[in-house]
Amino acid sequence: MKREPVIGLEIHLQLKTKTKLFCGCSSDYIGAIPNTNVCPVCLAVPGTLPILNDHAVELAVKTGLGLHCSICDNTRFHRKHYFYADLPKAYQITQYEHPIAVKGYVDIFAGGKEKRVRVHHLHLEEDAGKLVHPTSDGRLTGASYSLVDYNRGGMPLSEIVSEPDMNSAEEAIAYITQIRQLARYLDVSDGEMESGSLRVDVNVSLTRPDGSLGTRVEIKNINSLTSIERALEYEIARQNKVLDEGGHLAQETRLWDDVAGVTRSMRSKEGDRDYRYYVEMDLAPISAGPEYVRKIRESLPEMPWDKRERFISEYSLSPEESLHLTEQRETADYFEACVSEGAPPAKCANWMRMEVQRMLHDYGIGINNFPVPSAELGKLIIKVEKRELSNTQAKDVLAVMAEKKTSLEDAVRICGVSGGKITGTALEEAVMKIFDSEPEAVKTIREGNDKKGAKVKFLQGLVMRETRGSADPAEVASLVNSMLH
Repeated sequence: MKREPVIGLEIHLQLKTKTKLFCGCSSDYIGAIPNTNVCPVCLAVPGTLPILNDHAVELAVKTGLGLHCSICDNTRFHRKHYFYADLPKAYQITQYEHPIAVKGYVDIFAGGKEKRVRVHHLHLEEDAGKLVHPTSDGRLTGASYSLVDYNRGGMPLSEIVSEPDMNSAEEAIAYITQIRQLARYLDVSDGEMESGSLRVDVNVSLTRPDGSLGTRVEIKNINSLTSIERALEYEIARQNKVLDEGGHLAQETRLWDDVAGVTRSMRSKEGDRDYRYYVEMDLAPISAGPEYVRKIRESLPEMPWDKRERFISEYSLSPEESLHLTEQRETADYFEACVSEGAPPAKCANWMRMEVQRMLHDYGIGINNFPVPSAELGKLIIKVEKRELSNTQAKDVLAVMAEKKTSLEDAVRICGVSGGKITGTALEEAVMKIFDSEPEAVKTIREGNDKKGAKVKFLQGLVMRETRGSADPAEVASLVNSMLH
């Protein structure tokens, strides 16, 4: 029987604030000593009261606008009750009936076509603490006990809940990737799954024969895009197998075991009634009126999808080139700064996709830490266009600029290239390198046994090859002869 997978995602984005959502504790918990970035408020000491972080609200509104959502005024917080070791209050302060942003969408590209995924809502909530498991890989499986670090507890989260509009693992990955890119463009979150600042809960079901949705299963404990893809593929196959064998699926929450490559039952899926939601009376409604929203909207940068289209129309780039250059906002800014120096856009795009990307990979850094300023790369590309440098020479110059953190002019001098030719000290070094590699030929010439000059021409040819044809043949001949004698 043909059943179509139906997938909905809940993405938790940790917002880039200096303090937690309801107290003044530092949000810089990565690497901190466990349970040091805490206070009576985030530890739920009786008698303490939460105070809302205004900046978190601003970042949530900014994210909602980026998702094409409507922003709701006078939204409220609720208490979501459940007991777990990482939640000291035994309830979570979150938004339930009144989320701050509703009815948005994200356009994704998967399977060779574009698709619109609707966003049901975005709401604000506090994060829980982090469970630490004393296993070799840090995972729950095989742990005899767990420890709790409350440094993360109370961190501001924006939870983005999609409609069940995705039908494959590929579409789910494309959606997550688009959300992460948006978060980085808006600078509301770094979107790193490895550090936990972006976490995803996956909901998946299969359609029934009448087209209605089947039993929904939620999958947790997934910390990479690859794991999400594997977990979806496994769970879809598992559900099909159960139904094919005449079994029934339970509405439950399952954990992803990345080592074994399987999902395991964790608990039956709670409903809203189980959480006993009620209004958080210690926090006033959030006022996000039209004027407040207008100011935030005006501060938004160009969205990645708009930038992609503009790069294609304004710079005549291919869709593939545009997609690569706009993947990160910093990369797009670097590219445009190169072009602003007068370098041809197509050449800039090619250099960034090939040489710059290779060097970033070799150095293990991002474009923000690339030691060659965008203006200098633009000037280098112009020199290539004017035939003042060959492509080979320019690559050598770029390598020196990056390694020695020097200017274009100094790198050209160090490489000994001028007007497209290798000369001076650089040429002398090339000749010495050939002499060192061919000691027998040098000895034969110096002993006067090269009567027809064949060995000299042989060495000259090797020097020309070493300089990749970028030296003046007459200068090479003269230098080889003078250095031989």
